Amino acid sequence: MEKWKAELEVAEAAAKVGGGVAAGYFQGGLAADVKNAEGEGSYNLVTQADVEAERAVIAVIKKAFPHHAVYGEELHEAGEDAAAVLAAEDVWIVDPIDGTSNFVHGIPHFGISVAYYHQGVATVGVVGNPLYDDWYTAVRGGGAFHKGKRARVSPCTRIDEVLVSFGYFYDRGAMMEATLEVCREILLRKGHGLRRMGAATLDLAHVGVGSTGAFFEYELAPWDFAAGRLFVEEAGGRVTTCHGEPLTLTKTSVLASNGLVHDEMVAIMGEHFKRT
Repeated sequence: MEKWKAELEVAEAAAKVGGGVAAGYFQGGLAADVKNAEGEGSYNLVTQADVEAERAVIAVIKKAFPHHAVYGEELHEAGEDAAAVLAAEDVWIVDPIDGTSNFVHGIPHFGISVAYYHQGVATVGVVGNPLYDDWYTAVRGGGAFHKGKRARVSPCTRIDEVLVSFGYFYDRGAMMEATLEVCREILLRKGHGLRRMGAATLDLAHVGVGSTGAFFEYELAPWDFAAGRLFVEEAGGRVTTCHGEPLTLTKTSVLASNGLVHDEMVAIMGEHFKRT
């Protein structure tokens, strides 16, 4: 869309530069320190590649839009004030490596995500797997595109006609139990299958291109869904919390679907994980 052409070009360039950094580390055998972002016993891994990739993305954005705010996963881990940054009129939300566990263990399935929000509204989004030069782009009101073609969600109307992907947060307690109960329910309803691939950004992209009918996770951070939610919406799908409520730029549950199975998914998840 012409109105946001400059922002889209910068988002694409930033994602590819950051993705190049991440791919370089991965192909070089991960010559980086691995640590737990949340301290001893955490499953939330972070590497030097995450930090360097985010720096590269931010450098591209700041060169083009020096006065825009940037909110990144690694900046947040360093103590950045999320509320203050996300309240800016123009803010970029960045996940340099989504699927760090895959990345660390040598699995070539991880994503980079760059989103631009104007006045709190998702306006431009780019998601991709840099190892395969595989990119998904979206502009508010301008559609979603993959490999130069317009992306469309699945036309299927029932759970028993689609694949469902899911993720789970680092919590291995009640949230994990609820996730497994939902998976069991989907299988009992004869869903085509379940996929847990470990990168929410790419899971959202797969909903947008119709590979899966729905994706859910009970807790995600804004950088995980900021770009992917726009891709799904522009592809004709629907994105809410797992209880069917509007998304906010906070840590929240996320349900993305083709829209046609959304209410059925909300009912299943609400039954197994209540609001706190």
